[in-house]
Amino acid sequence: MGYTNQTFAVGFILLGLSDSPHIQALYFFLFLVMYIITLCGNIVLILMVRISIQLQTPMYFFLSNLSFIDICFSSTIVPKLLVNTLSKDRRITLLECASQMFFSLALGATECIILAVMAYDRYAAICRPLLYNIIMNKSFIMILTVASWAVGFINSTIHVVFTFQLPYCRSHHVNHFFCEVPPFLKLSCRDPWLNELGMYISTWIIVVFAFILTLISYIYIIFTILKIQSSHGRQKAFSTCTSHLTVISLYYGTIMSMYLRPHSRYSPEMDKAVPILYTAVTPMLNPIIYSIRNKDVKEIIKTKLVKKKYF
Repeated sequence: MGYTNQTFAVGFILLGLSDSPHIQALYFFLFLVMYIITLCGNIVLILMVRISIQLQTPMYFFLSNLSFIDICFSSTIVPKLLVNTLSKDRRITLLECASQMFFSLALGATECIILAVMAYDRYAAICRPLLYNIIMNKSFIMILTVASWAVGFINSTIHVVFTFQLPYCRSHHVNHFFCEVPPFLKLSCRDPWLNELGMYISTWIIVVFAFILTLISYIYIIFTILKIQSSHGRQKAFSTCTSHLTVISLYYGTIMSMYLRPHSRYSPEMDKAVPILYTAVTPMLNPIIYSIRNKDVKEIIKTKLVKKKYF
């Protein structure tokens, strides 16, 4: 009990990605650029969806949700990382750490579910085109959206409460660049088997189950596309799915590699590298992938820029 009280009083120290000044400067520059691109790209995408009548569809509604999640997810982690990269004082209070862990877990789980929902939306659009408007009606869209956010935040609350009930007597130095569950289990002087069990269960229920649903949706989509007689039609249908598949492969792969490994196989260096993909790289790539590979978004952006230029 004394250890727990000490944890509440002291907080933690994030060791960051490197102690080398030159590498720190490089990390600061790279993460700053990625964060700026993340903010600009996702904000532009949200604005395009909001102001364009052509983009008032379920797919773009879910896409704007994804962009909002990416902005919040990146903002939860990257600003603190930038400060710690340049500062010698890398302390983080218990409240800051718990808040960072809570929102990163909640937003990460919500993104997993939203990606699965977007896959189902593509399934309905391609495999059930005549029933699409009936299936993806406003009520069903809102239920899917609210449920995605609710599951993410409920899951996060459970994990954060259980994580900070552990006694941290080994060290208050966290060998990571933000407050994430796996590194904290390594610091506990009590066997965190219950936390690991909860982590595995929630990862299977949320991440793996969402991935399986996404995979099933795309299996049906592929079979439907292969039945299209026109090669142009097949190419057009495939092009609407490739961007989503790219994001899914990158995001789900890194999340599962982080949260489905045994505690005994925890690798500090690897587990600092892998989260960079889903905390900084993926939020940056999402709007780029969806914008560059999406004809509708490109046309809307071009139209708005031309109007602004001449009027």
